[in-house]
Formats: sequence, C-alpha cells, structure tokens
Amino acid sequence: MERDYPLEKVRNFGIIAHIDAGKTTTTERVLFYTGVSHKIGEVHDGETTTDWMEQERERGITITSAAVTCFWTPTYDLTNKALKHRFNIIDTPGHIDFTVEVKRSLRVLDGAVVVFDGVAGVEPQSETNWRYADEASVPRICFINKLDRTGASFEHSYKTILERLSKKAVRVQIPIGLEEHFEGVVDLLRMKAYYFEGDMGNLVIEKDLTAQAGIPENIIKDAEKYHNELIEKIVEQDDTLMTEYLDGKIPDFDTLKKLLRKGVITNEIFPVFAGSALKNKGVQLVLDAVVDYLPAPTDIPPITGIDPNTDAPVVRHASDTEPFSALAFKVATDPFVGQLIFFRVYSGTLEAGSYVYNPRTRSKERIGRILRMHANDREEVKKVFAGEIAAAVGLKETITSDTLCDEAHEVELDRIVFPEPVISLRIEPKTKADQEKMGMALNRLAQEDPTFKVSTDQETGETIIAGMGELHLEIIVDRMKREFTVEANVGKPQVAYRETITGSADAEGKYIKQSGGRGNYGHVKIKVKPMTILTKEEIEDLPKNTKRSLGFEFINNIKGGVIPQEYIAPCEKGFKEGLDRGILAGFKMVNVSVDLWDGSYHEVDSNEMAFKIAASMAVQDACRNAKPVILEPMMKVEVVTPDKFMGDVTGNLSSKRGLIDGMEERGMNKVIKAIVPLSEMFGYMTGLRSMTEGRASFTMEFLRYDIVPQNVAETIISARK
Repeated sequence: MERDYPLEKVRNFGIIAHIDAGKTTTTERVLFYTGVSHKIGEVHDGETTTDWMEQERERGITITSAAVTCFWTPTYDLTNKALKHRFNIIDTPGHIDFTVEVKRSLRVLDGAVVVFDGVAGVEPQSETNWRYADEASVPRICFINKLDRTGASFEHSYKTILERLSKKAVRVQIPIGLEEHFEGVVDLLRMKAYYFEGDMGNLVIEKDLTAQAGIPENIIKDAEKYHNELIEKIVEQDDTLMTEYLDGKIPDFDTLKKLLRKGVITNEIFPVFAGSALKNKGVQLVLDAVVDYLPAPTDIPPITGIDPNTDAPVVRHASDTEPFSALAFKVATDPFVGQLIFFRVYSGTLEAGSYVYNPRTRSKERIGRILRMHANDREEVKKVFAGEIAAAVGLKETITSDTLCDEAHEVELDRIVFPEPVISLRIEPKTKADQEKMGMALNRLAQEDPTFKVSTDQETGETIIAGMGELHLEIIVDRMKREFTVEANVGKPQVAYRETITGSADAEGKYIKQSGGRGNYGHVKIKVKPMTILTKEEIEDLPKNTKRSLGFEFINNIKGGVIPQEYIAPCEKGFKEGLDRGILAGFKMVNVSVDLWDGSYHEVDSNEMAFKIAASMAVQDACRNAKPVILEPMMKVEVVTPDKFMGDVTGNLSSKRGLIDGMEERGMNKVIKAIVPLSEMFGYMTGLRSMTEGRASFTMEFLRYDIVPQNVAETIISARK
C-alpha cells in the first residue's frame, strides 16, 4: 500500500481558543467546506461532529480533543487538483479544567489556528494556550472570529494580541464592515476584497471591478497603510530584500508569499485573519492560509529523542524510509472497539498486525487494527506513514506520552509534562455491586486523563479523586455513571494543599531491629534544603550525582562505599515516601532537596527495607526542623461585570483574600482581574449571580502555589487532626 498524499501536502494542525470564542463552530465550518459533513452542525443545537460526547452536547462545551481528517483545495485555484491537501485537525477544549487536552495536542501538531472572540479579544485561556504553543514552538495563525456580534472590534482584538501575546502578530486581512454590516474582508497581501454571500457564505471575489479590486472607498486608505506595514514585516525576514525595499524596490507577490510562509514557520510572524464562523464568513480563506503558511511535517525540524540504552541523542526525520517512531498522546475508551491509543507518527511506517516496541515498559505489543478518526466515526487503514495521526487498537500497556518505536532502532521521545491536580474529593460506591466496577472505571478514566489522579486515604481507606477543577471532577463522575453504569456518592471538593520547607536542616536516621536470627540495620545522614528553581538548560547541566523529578531533588554524596550502591535506590524511595506523608497536616511535600552525605551499614543485617525505613525517618525529622509551611493553590480569576456592580465584585473578591491585579473595559462591561486562593472560590458562581442580577461571568485557572497565612494554616492543621 502506497502513501496517498505526499508529505508536503499534509497539514497537522489544531484549533485552540478560550472557552466560547467559537472553536467548535469554526471546526464545523471546516468540515462542511471540506466536504466531510453535508450539513453544518451547530453547538447551540447540540449537533456538532467533534463535540460528540453526550456531556459536550448538553453543556455546549468541548471536553475531549477530537481528531478529524479532511481534504482542501485552495479557493484561489479550485481547478488545480495538484493543490489538494490533506488536513489532520484536532479541535481542542477551551475550558481550563481540560487544559491537558490542549497541552498534549500541541505537542503532536505542527501548527495551530488560534481563534479569538471579536468582542473580547485575548482572554485568560487564550494566554495559557499561547504559552503552551510557545513551549512547543508551534507556528500559529490568528483568526479573529464573531465580527458579526454587537460590540465587535477587529482593531481592539488585534491590539490585545499585540499587547498580551506577541509583538510579532501582523494583519493579513481587515474586515469590511462590522457587527450586522460585516460582509467581507480585504486581503492585504493581494490588495483584493472578498465578499461572502448567502447563508452558505459563497465566496465572491470582487463585487465591482474598479481599480481598487472591490475595496470600499471608506477603507482604501487604511488598507494601503496596513498593506505597507505587512510588506515591511515580511521583508524583515531577508536582509537583501530589506535593503532593496528601502531603496524603493517592492518584491513580487510570489516572493512575498514565500517569505511570509518562512516567517510563520520560524515563529517570527503570526498572521491575523478576520471573519465570523457562525455566519460562514472568512473560514475558507483561513483554510487557504493553512495550506499557504502552516508547515508540512517536512518543514519542521526533525524530532530528537534519546537512545534508552546509552542516553545518546537520536534524530528522526519525517520520512517513510527512516526507522519507525511515534508518540502516543491520548488514550480513549471507545464503546465499540475498546481502548484506542492516539499516536502521531514522526518517522517510518506502521502496518496493522505488526509489533511495536515500548522503551518505557521494555516490551513489544501487537497493533491489532489502525483507525483513521473522523471525530467518533472511524475508517480502518492497513498502514500509516510518517507525519500522520491515527489511533491503534490492541495496545494494552501503552499510556499517554509513551514512545512507540522499532525494536532494532530504539528511541525514547520527550515525555509530555502535565500539571498536577489542584482539587480533590472523596467518592464511594452506592452499593456493593458498584464497588468493583468503580475501581475499574476510575482506573480506565485515569489512564485516559493524566491530570486525573486516584488514590486511597491510608487512614480511612476512602477513595480520593483529584483533578483540575470542579467541572473536571463533575464530568468524571458523570462519565462513570453513563459509560460504566457506576452510581457513587461524592463528598465536598477539597483543595489539594501541599507542604514545603523554607529553611535547611540536618538529620540522622537509624533503623536497628533484632528479631532473632538476622536483624535489620540501616543508617543515613542527610541535609535538606528548599529546591532551587532551574531552567531547562541548567537542569540538563546538573552533576551526575543529582536526580530531579517534579518537586523533589536527590543528591547522592556517598563516598568510599560507606553505604553500598545497592542501598542508594531504596534510600531515594524512602525519602520520597517520607515526603509524601507530609509533616504539618499530612499533605505531600514538594520542592525539597535531599542530600545523602553519610551513613553506615552492617555486613549481615543491612537490607533494602532497613535503609528505606531509615531514610523515611531521617527526612521526616529533617523537614520538621526546616521551618515547614503549607502551600495553597492560587487562581488567576477574571470577572466580567456591568459597571454598576464593580464595587460589590471587587469588595467581595478582597474579602476572599483576593489580590486585585488590574481592571479594564470590555465593550459596555468592566473586567476585573484578581489572584484568589482556590479554597475561597468554591461555589463562587452562585454568589456572583446574586450580587450582579445574574449578569456577570467569571473564568479562573491555576496560577501558582503560595504560602498559606499562619491563621489559615492553623485552621487547616486542626481540621486534619
């Protein structure tokens, strides 16, 4: 079986945005125009293709990212079949509780279309998504949507992109008319007007063939000014052209387009487009831009991993002839075929029925079937090629962010780092029959979602689930009921507090026990101190004796074999277990650096368990004397409220230990930004509604952990006792 589309004609991109900016509506238009669906699904009718879960349709939000394959020929040359491109699109959620979906999708995509609300401009989640895209170095196209809405302003939204996201954004289009008069856009590179007519947004290029290519009289001056700004931004990418341009020579259209593509792929330019997905205006031109400016798998740098046996760097190019390598970025449970593993192929090819090697588990697994996904419909394929996104059936041991590769050419790609949960609650099955099913369901859901964690309270034996927010856990419990028919009682949400130390201390841990015959002997001496925050480069340069993981650093300074090598790993395990138990109120300790510098052992009585217990005792002692404190999650909160309630809202936030971080105007409303402890935000929506006659709304997302004030810490500690 041969590849049906050359790699240069493949585009893997995602659609990302703040909640309610119109991502799913945009995706639905894309599916309609590319011929995947013959009817446009609307979010408000609950009939969308990519929001296929019942909960998504009921709530009108996206919860899981959906993968879709479709095809597009640019509108400027529909007759040229050679221009037809394959799109692999992922529609991601906008709600902060499902931020994991955005993070993992951006990791495997080559480009992104970032959608903004034409009234609000840049919103909190837009900033978070943009930061994730920066981390993954993903080229982006900006689409200012909803320009048909009352209060829409292309210029205001564009200004917020420049101020809050990047100075490298530049207009490639401007709208013709706004609100109910929005009827088309001006392409600033071609200096041509595009109009959209009828309900289906049929593209009409020039309305009247005047000298100015259909651009209305009242905006021709603006168009010329922005056209020159765009050209200046483009020629900055090439020194020779820049010099020629300054001498008055303007490059031709094809050269400008090539240079703009280069600027987008290297993240030096973020082009900004205009439209209204709901009114079918402008989406076709964004699809043209995906073809023209977003990278094919061959345009991005080859992926680098490590050889798991030698730690040497390994490079894989996007080519069918290289050894197979892929990254599993999502696990989903499908009611018809069981567990699906979504993966992105970086190099080589994979056939159904063949075996793949997983460096994490050091084992081989057989690929049963390979599916190409169209949201929740599927098409079975025999083989996938480099640069493609597909789903595999039959992998039992693979989890999110595992590498799949060829056993003869091992490679391990960088894992995806996910944020830790900030909220937890207790859950118990309603009946004995639900008990077994609940364990299985929670296990399955935790495999799918790396930000969802399940644990057992050691003292009470209760099951605790933790996630990114109230909505996140509500959806999990709802899915347990619908997909696994498990009825459960749920406790009140609890904040995921952490503990840390603010000073340093030494301690000694000795575990000696005679129990007739062989005894137990373990002895360690340690120093603890707060862990310093390092950059990625500094972490890579750490000395060989230092190991770092999330929130924990272990330094092995044992010299001359005073503790034999085989007891070092049990010591590390003991330190971790001691830190997990906490000091003040039993919360997990984070950001602690443990230096193991001395100890002793007994020829006969020493064993792994003795050293593990000694290490756990020592780390608890040391942390007790290192000024321990409790940390709480702080949330970045943004409230949009009519002007007259502003005083009430700010007063209320301040009473919740909130710190007002800024205010701005948004249309007729005021936007209040604040940093508030998560513990004060439970049930905030109800209070906000009653305070503002139901007219205000808010969004919040995790920002950082801060030290809890002494009086609050005492309350938390006594409640835990």
